[in-house]
Amino acid sequence: MVKKLELSIICGTNERVAPLLNGEVEVQGVELIHTKSDASETFWRQLNFQEFEISEMSMSSYLIAKDQGADMVMIPVYPTRRWFHTELMMHVDASITEPSDIAGKRIGVPEYQQTSSLWVRGVLEHDFGVSQYSLDWYMERTEELSHGHGTGFQPPKGIKFHRVPPEKSLATMLVNHELDVSMGTGRARGEARNFIDRSSQIRPPAAAWEKVKPVFPDVREEAIRFYRAHGFYPANHGYVIRGDINEKYPWVALNLYKAFVEAKELYQRRLPRSIPSGLIFGQYYLQETRKIFGDDPYPYGVKANRDYIQTCIDFSFEQGFIRTKPSVEALYAPAVRDF
Repeated sequence: MVKKLELSIICGTNERVAPLLNGEVEVQGVELIHTKSDASETFWRQLNFQEFEISEMSMSSYLIAKDQGADMVMIPVYPTRRWFHTELMMHVDASITEPSDIAGKRIGVPEYQQTSSLWVRGVLEHDFGVSQYSLDWYMERTEELSHGHGTGFQPPKGIKFHRVPPEKSLATMLVNHELDVSMGTGRARGEARNFIDRSSQIRPPAAAWEKVKPVFPDVREEAIRFYRAHGFYPANHGYVIRGDINEKYPWVALNLYKAFVEAKELYQRRLPRSIPSGLIFGQYYLQETRKIFGDDPYPYGVKANRDYIQTCIDFSFEQGFIRTKPSVEALYAPAVRDF
């Protein structure tokens, strides 16, 4: 029996990738050695130390790293997607009644260069007329524990940039109205703790959140508006293969891509039968989701995601992260560019 190639992979998990990571779906010719990790830790480790052969990766940080000559290639598999701007929270005394009112305010982000921040800036500017240069930006993560430590991050010229003091977090600053708006405060309200995001460690008491409200009170309505306006559901992470592995084993990219596709298809077939019985209208929610977003809201491949990928490139360039715009195809391993 021919021994499989053992490759390490660091990433989180969800229902679309679980069949691959738990061994139910196999990568032809490869045995994956999986390290489960929070995304913030994953990117910090890989960008700084390149210790894994395959890694989940921030789309924004990948663009920056590639622009700087990093030796890695991506496969067009996107495990997570969110409408990041709909997660913005505001202090009720900030005089914000609609998104355009964010102009001129103080806004907090866990990490300035992360993909969710990239999208928040891009959507605020292009959809709601809020210039990134009109805001005071506050970043929570320390320089040492940020994605930017591995890419040499410096605030773009013209940006009003501040670091959150070490004794504070985005969450405490928001509830105390030292910030008007913030993203990334979910960890302060019950999500798992990690050693990188301070809001997961320095948490205000429950009563302190009484004056914090969502900027978009109807997330569903805003998500549908965005999708109909732009035609895609934004992703934030992909998977990268270290350059030395891709050069030595160019077939790995294709086999890995096919395995991820198989895992997602397996999940999709099971989905209608796996809706918890406690969600009384679960089947109707699924029907509505498919009516609005199609049978597969999480498409893989370059072709199905071209508009999303190009928008990422455009945002990264206009926000001062990359010096030149790469072609869409240049970001991906040659073996999977045509999918």
